[in-house]
Amino acid sequence: MIKTRTILTTITVIVALLIGSCEKEDNSPDDNNEITGTQFIADFNVAKEGVLRSIPQEYINTARTTLHIAYQHTSHGTHVSRGVFGLQDYKDGDQSIFSITNNSPATDKLDFRDYAISSYAESGTDASDLSRNETAFIQATRNFLDDPDNAVINVVMWSWCNIAGHNVSDNYLPGMGTLISEYGANGSKIGTGSGQRETPVTFVFMTGHANTNNNVGDGKPKNQAELITAYCDTNKQLCLDYYSIDTHDMDDNYWEDTGDDGNSTTYGGNFYKDWQNSHTLGVDWFENKQAPGGSVEYGAHNSQHITANRKAYAMWWILARIAGWNGE
Repeated sequence: MIKTRTILTTITVIVALLIGSCEKEDNSPDDNNEITGTQFIADFNVAKEGVLRSIPQEYINTARTTLHIAYQHTSHGTHVSRGVFGLQDYKDGDQSIFSITNNSPATDKLDFRDYAISSYAESGTDASDLSRNETAFIQATRNFLDDPDNAVINVVMWSWCNIAGHNVSDNYLPGMGTLISEYGANGSKIGTGSGQRETPVTFVFMTGHANTNNNVGDGKPKNQAELITAYCDTNKQLCLDYYSIDTHDMDDNYWEDTGDDGNSTTYGGNFYKDWQNSHTLGVDWFENKQAPGGSVEYGAHNSQHITANRKAYAMWWILARIAGWNGE
């Protein structure tokens, strides 16, 4: 009997060691995911007013009243912020449905904290967006989330300036995976003990904007977007797909030579500006704003409002998904 128990114990230990040796070491966040549904990429298909208006109101309400967003970016990132700041002034009822504040939380308004994290960067490093330093965002985010003043934050998103030439596979994706494994649902830093935070964080991935006549090839925006969206689909992570929105017009045509303003030689002009000029303000599109209730502003590097409009629709789709909507 003793010999049998010894053999069984030995077998159990060996099996445990074999299982342990097969565990992933790439910080993939699969086990920390809480997002339901099958679609995780907020691309050109999502970035439409019709899609936004079809989201069940309960999820928009939940997102608006429970989510606290820290967003870090430079100029191109304003496509999101100026879009969501302007959306609340679009149509009757939107002032309530999509009500939002900028760095000044208020009851029944989406808590959106613009340019939130760069001041938490390590001394001597630039963490103003993902493009400045490929890994500085990791420690800056840790420093931000470890500050008790930011205990309520439950969504973090970083934007790219120019994604071309950056090492997405070796730096950005593993870096995001590390943060998710630490601060995501069931993360190693989530808890009530010393050095822990009680509130898990959802991290939103982003692709980079399109570059005029320079999107295709290794390390360029199309390739980088494919790497990021494939990772997010595999690991069930949400992604705001700048590249897809930049390169598809309002009829879903794809213009591979376009830049970040709807300008395409193949199209023969600016497809977003043409669409805006043939449609009605306040009915088909809205003016983006520098701040909630602030001055009218295009998204940076834009000469029309449609790009930022669409990224605002995509952002609210993501927020509804975080709030529990399955996306269907």
